[in-house]
Amino acid sequence: MDGGEGGPAGAEERPEPSAVLGRLPTDAGLRRQLAAAARSRGRTASVAAEIDEVEAELAAIEVEPVDLTEPRRRVAEATGEIERLKERVAALRGDVRGRRAVDAEADETLDDLEAAAAELSAAQTEAIAAEQALERARAEAARNRDERRRRLRLRDRLRNRRRDARRELAASVYSEFRRALAVVPAGDPSAAGSEPDAYDGDPLAASLAAVRVAALDAPVELRGDAARAVEAAERSARSLLRTADVRVEAPSRPGF
Repeated sequence: MDGGEGGPAGAEERPEPSAVLGRLPTDAGLRRQLAAAARSRGRTASVAAEIDEVEAELAAIEVEPVDLTEPRRRVAEATGEIERLKERVAALRGDVRGRRAVDAEADETLDDLEAAAAELSAAQTEAIAAEQALERARAEAARNRDERRRRLRLRDRLRNRRRDARRELAASVYSEFRRALAVVPAGDPSAAGSEPDAYDGDPLAASLAAVRVAALDAPVELRGDAARAVEAAERSARSLLRTADVRVEAPSRPGF
């Protein structure tokens, strides 16, 4: 058994003790099992308040995706329209000068020039608005990047504090765990060492000892090797595990 951080991929959260110890054998590492046992007895780690604080900070972070495609398209279209209208205004001005040079009628061309100049002014206003919208979107995207980085930092901090909490909680019941190893099947107190990482004994015995140390309200289900080990013991399952509700799965019959 992994003595430290083993367990399911999503077990970085604080699961209910019964979710860790309620079914044996378990995939959870020894430190996680002992931390669950300590929590079942009402113990809390010194970093519990910090964990709550970081969890609240993480829950408050909301990062909405920012798509810069539309603001960029709007700027590009506005810029293109400005260039087109500038060329039209320049052409109409040239036409007006040419007509005046030969004393030709220029009123209609002047009307076209006035209309084109108005369109150009409107397009320039639109371009300014589009640029401002793009800048706002870029600023929002930058803020989101900062928030994502902050979220990653907080997740790292939370992972570390949870690890610290498990280590502290496991240590708080380790002497009781060592004594429990003297009672459960295949248990060996001399295999306990000084901490979960140093445990060198039978993984199933460690899980049974962790349940014995715990104060579980929910049932404990024993299957496979766990069921066979407890069934073969001289003491009853309830006495052995100090748990009121122990459910021992019947061993499967050969050929079925």
